[in-house]
Amino acid sequence: MYSPFIIKKKINSFNKTIHVSGDKSLSIRWALLASQAKGKSRAYNLLKSLDVISTLNCLKKLGIKINFKNNFCEIESDGLNSFKNKKNIILNSGNSGTLGRLILGLLVHYNNKIKMIGDRSLSKRDFSRVTIPLKKFGASFTHKSKSKLPIVITGLKNAKPIKYYEKKGSAQCKSSVMLAALNTKGETFIKAKKSRDHTEILFKYLKIPIKIKKRKNFDLIKINGGHQFSGFNYNIPSDISSSAFFIVLTLLSKKSQLTIKNVNINSSRIGVITILKKMGAKIILKNKKIYKGEKIANIFIKSTKNIKAINCPKSLNSQAIDEFLLIFLVAAKAKGISSFKDLSELNQKESPRLKLGSKILNLMGIKTILTNSSIKIFGNPNIKIKNVIKIKDYLKDHRIFMMSVISALTIGGHWKISDPDSIKTSFPDFLKLINKLKK
Repeated sequence: MYSPFIIKKKINSFNKTIHVSGDKSLSIRWALLASQAKGKSRAYNLLKSLDVISTLNCLKKLGIKINFKNNFCEIESDGLNSFKNKKNIILNSGNSGTLGRLILGLLVHYNNKIKMIGDRSLSKRDFSRVTIPLKKFGASFTHKSKSKLPIVITGLKNAKPIKYYEKKGSAQCKSSVMLAALNTKGETFIKAKKSRDHTEILFKYLKIPIKIKKRKNFDLIKINGGHQFSGFNYNIPSDISSSAFFIVLTLLSKKSQLTIKNVNINSSRIGVITILKKMGAKIILKNKKIYKGEKIANIFIKSTKNIKAINCPKSLNSQAIDEFLLIFLVAAKAKGISSFKDLSELNQKESPRLKLGSKILNLMGIKTILTNSSIKIFGNPNIKIKNVIKIKDYLKDHRIFMMSVISALTIGGHWKISDPDSIKTSFPDFLKLINKLKK
């Protein structure tokens, strides 16, 4: 049992350059696609978080060879549908919704029963949005609790391509279907509400037969499955979601500036930057380049005194879904009332983030008006915290912990934040980087 993490004062001014850990979404996707590539694949700067380790452990159980060398991870596979057909396999997704949902797509062709489990938090999350389309391929599912883990999947050798309409804007659900289509002969058609497109970019880079037509609110995706591709090397760029904590830390700190090197600035992921700029943030993207289809840049941030309230456009929700807790914190320091709508997806994460985000702001003395899908935040640029703030019982959600740390370091006061080990899920180096900025 870890003791609470205690913070009693604001961070001092800083002027630093940092590197943030490898992108979690790309780390997991690299591993899953490498398991289907023929030959050896290598990843450099692979994120060594619990979610990624869980991914590698699941692949090992399925017979995939994995080796860690000095500065890279190597995966060796016989190619499509080469998971070893064993009985009584249990795969543990830990806390990772990305892993749990995406790997089910690859198991559509596994013609033995496989049990998928997860931790307490993941076992509360809905999996029906993935299991429903995967059933159309021919896979069958059984579960004790409706739509939740543990789930038993039974695949089949002769899965059939499908037509799928993804309405939620969930990259996890879209990607799960895409991975199922990868191994399914014939043409799978997906109409998907706008969301992260890392999987599409990787498919294109690997020359997997894919056609994409972009519309205003949806993408039309066609995948011609069953085509083998070769092993590949990948240098994982830094994670924008992890970088966002340091963007906001700098933004709300006095007389500070920061450069974050080599960050993935995929247009489907930088909603947090777009929103913060609308609120007056001083953020500049430098040394932009393209790496294997992904946009990369150095992010430069300066402290900003006058934060403006925002009526946040709903069109930016999917681009910033993992960063809204931080955006709420910035809104708490803004002059005026900020409004955020259609955010029910936040309650489908590791914890009910919309509800808990509002609760944390309330503990800080910030008034909010909360519904099941929206929040209004009554900003106060002169917040002063007098009482001890205790953050606990948040299902060990890594982003709740890190948002609380950033709140304490920028707002001030005496904070006791439970479960510091939660950062191992996505950002094990978070506190190390915080300490680097303190020196």
